[in-house]
Amino acid sequence: MQLFDSHCHLDRVELDAFDNDFDRFMHTAWLESVTRMLCVSIKPSTWPAMTDLVSPYLSGNADRRAERPEVFLSYGLHPTDDVGTVIPAEELVRAIREDRHADSIVAVGETGLDYFHCEKGERWQHDRFVHHIEAAKAVDKPVIIHTRGAPGDTMDVLEREHAEDCGGVMHCFAEDWDTARRALDLGFYISFSGIVTFKSAASLREVAKKVPGDRILVETDSPYLSPVPYRGKPNNPIRVRHVAEVLADLRGESLPEMAARTRENTRRWLKLGS
Repeated sequence: MQLFDSHCHLDRVELDAFDNDFDRFMHTAWLESVTRMLCVSIKPSTWPAMTDLVSPYLSGNADRRAERPEVFLSYGLHPTDDVGTVIPAEELVRAIREDRHADSIVAVGETGLDYFHCEKGERWQHDRFVHHIEAAKAVDKPVIIHTRGAPGDTMDVLEREHAEDCGGVMHCFAEDWDTARRALDLGFYISFSGIVTFKSAASLREVAKKVPGDRILVETDSPYLSPVPYRGKPNNPIRVRHVAEVLADLRGESLPEMAARTRENTRRWLKLGS
């Protein structure tokens, strides 16, 4: 069995339980069947430190460290970071194409709309979102969507900007079936995090049952949103197994079947060769 954590922030994972040794953590993840991870950028200013940390594990590194998960990268600016800043699409494109790890950058984002942390209707957030979509189209990579408190507006932007031309994923999905259906109609994937394991998420579990089997992904969003039984504690990619277990149970599948399904779906979504 091999699990693919389709969304994590490895530069923010707490390492106390691993003697503050990142390589020990990565080897432990490998032993726990987490063999691939997508490490997602939150803002450009933290990009160099993040990529330095994961460089020995990157998919594009010919000397990639053995018996450790293979890591892929996504480049972007989170909708709640660097408030008011709008990065032009051409700047995002240049940063992706000219990065020394360009071969390992497989997605754009995360990006989107967040009305929980930011004022609804802020022009800069909408403009930033649109520029990320434009950049994703230009580099022919899928876009990672964050939405909180703004499902309708988020989907309106994706539809208006023809995001089906680049494709993408609704990351850490916690919305209703209508939102999921609109995303699926654009060819997007739906990714579930530890939220689906929460007692309060009964309606989300109903949505998870309906998502087509070839469009469902699993993630941790580490170090956030630890699944039950670790809720309230710092998260890490090893715990993606608990998300996959809940989804497998909901959909009447075994854990190995769900692991294989979501691994293949993530490979297809990110346009990976194998």
